[in-house]
Amino acid sequence: MARKLKTYQTSLGFYDLAIAAPSTKAALEAWGAGSNLFHQGFAHGTDDPDVVAMTMSKPGVVLRRSRGLERQYAEHADLPDVDGGETAST
Repeated sequence: MARKLKTYQTSLGFYDLAIAAPSTKAALEAWGAGSNLFHQGFAHGTDDPDVVAMTMSKPGVVLRRSRGLERQYAEHADLPDVDGGETAST
């Protein structure tokens, strides 16, 4: 029987990250975290329907968006342009 997936979020570097994973341990491994971000208060589960829908469409895939921006998550996210424009390509 397949394990139920939950959606988790964190911020690392220039990006907000989200993933649909079966456990916090699986999310940490996918993010490449060297410590438990959940115990430190830097990661959490989410029930936000938009984020859940995006992550459930690509379970196990780390989705990114520029940190602090209310854009959709994607596998490859652009960085904000430091000169005040929309985005800079990565």
